[in-house]
Amino acid sequence: MPTKKKSQATAVTAAPPAPDRRSELLGTAAEVFAEQGYNATTVRKIADHAGMLAGSLYYHFDSKESMLEEILRTFLDELWDGYDAVLGAGLGPRETLEALVTESFREIDRHRAAVAIYQKESKQLVAQERFAFLAESQRRFEKAWLSTLERGVAERAFRVDLDVRLTYRFVRDTVWVAASWYRPGGQHSPEEIARQYLSMVLDGIAVREEP
Repeated sequence: MPTKKKSQATAVTAAPPAPDRRSELLGTAAEVFAEQGYNATTVRKIADHAGMLAGSLYYHFDSKESMLEEILRTFLDELWDGYDAVLGAGLGPRETLEALVTESFREIDRHRAAVAIYQKESKQLVAQERFAFLAESQRRFEKAWLSTLERGVAERAFRVDLDVRLTYRFVRDTVWVAASWYRPGGQHSPEEIARQYLSMVLDGIAVREEP
């Protein structure tokens, strides 16, 4: 009988954490990392924001590094699912650019804190072997955008005098900096913000005179 009770207790202890609770804790950690910075954030701070003891947090994650890795991998996996669908859809260069910008804003809506962390911390994190995947994602990201712009120039969808690398940097920074002010559930949907941004990028903001 004692053996049976011990076995039952062991089974309960070994039960995996509930997925919803795990996702909730990752969301809390992402907000704390984004607001206070990765280096300044301790497991205790995350636990305090989650309303639990620091020791209890270790039941779900072995370190703050593992939490950050999962936050960034989840964001980038979803980003690339969307980007790959766009790039494989056979769209023209302008339509591809529009779809990439729209998908980017959708990801900001889903993972605003993760985007903010990525922007603030990636330069330091890529030096760690654990976060080498960030550098690979950055290379893929640059290739996807540059190839779209180059195709647009070649097909005369974009101006032939366009500096594609400068344009890439401008669009990249203009879109992703939105994570610093965007809040889910605001006045404008991700798609509406994307439409406004695209109008400014592709058509400018000056009134055009009728010929």
